Amino acid sequence: MAVSGAPTTDHAAPPPAGLRQAIRLQDFTTWKVGGPAEWFAEPATTAELLALLHWGESLGLPLHCIGAGSNLLIADAGLPGLSVCLRRLQGSQLDRTEGWVEAAAGEPIPTLARKAARAGLSGLEWAVGIPGTVGGAVVMNAGAQGGCTAEWLHSVQVVDRRRPDQPFELSAGALAFAYRHSRLQQEPLVVLSARFRLAAGHDPTAVTARTSANLHSRTSTQPYQQPSCGSVFRNPEPEKAGRLIEALGLKGLRRGGAEVSPVHANFIVNTGSATADDIDGLIRSVQERVVASHGITLHPEVKRLGFPSPTST
Repeated sequence: MAVSGAPTTDHAAPPPAGLRQAIRLQDFTTWKVGGPAEWFAEPATTAELLALLHWGESLGLPLHCIGAGSNLLIADAGLPGLSVCLRRLQGSQLDRTEGWVEAAAGEPIPTLARKAARAGLSGLEWAVGIPGTVGGAVVMNAGAQGGCTAEWLHSVQVVDRRRPDQPFELSAGALAFAYRHSRLQQEPLVVLSARFRLAAGHDPTAVTARTSANLHSRTSTQPYQQPSCGSVFRNPEPEKAGRLIEALGLKGLRRGGAEVSPVHANFIVNTGSATADDIDGLIRSVQERVVASHGITLHPEVKRLGFPSPTST
């Protein structure tokens, strides 16, 4: 099948089905900002994903992987190369007796947390309010409510985007986990699936109640009604980013359509007309004011794509 406008070389793989051009990435991020992707696809199977990776690699295209689009700020100019959204790559299996849980990279982490709770598997109660996928949670070592991915992950299946025909497994211990960090953030590896070992044999009603309580705690203290990326900055322990920002009276600070949430100071929300540049500028402004007043540099959790130079990380 020919794709209109597709680059070709003598050695390029044929374009896979499902490729699209000039797709607005604002529709695939929780901030609802971001320009067009040069090439875009949403694979529903691992085979489709590997075919896309092979095609992109054969042409030397930059690759951008998107999960649920949270913790992600995409530039207004959009992204060159191939952007792949993994949110259709879903599915999970749970072993109620042994506590094993396997999930595809695009499985929503809140969905997996609820499934585990109903099966009497404890360990993911903290994850129910995180607006991301399993793959994104592994890459970022996502965490909340005192828990994090690294505590429960056993192993992950990945593929090197440069050799997409050779998936392999990495143990959790090989991922160099730290606070909101893993080696996957620096290496050209794409998560295909993850395997967790949870605590089996718990009362499903009790685990579900704890899971629901965690969700209520987050939704009652965070601005879930407006587009955001979740927490913008990592906590500079023992301090909390939100407290440092709030102490400067920055709740409600605006740049264009972007606003430091009046509900939670570590959230920047899109009030309806924000651009990526608005959000990026507001992030920088908050950083500058916090370092000037507190002497502390706030490091964003947010991954920025398509910008000429990174915000301090």
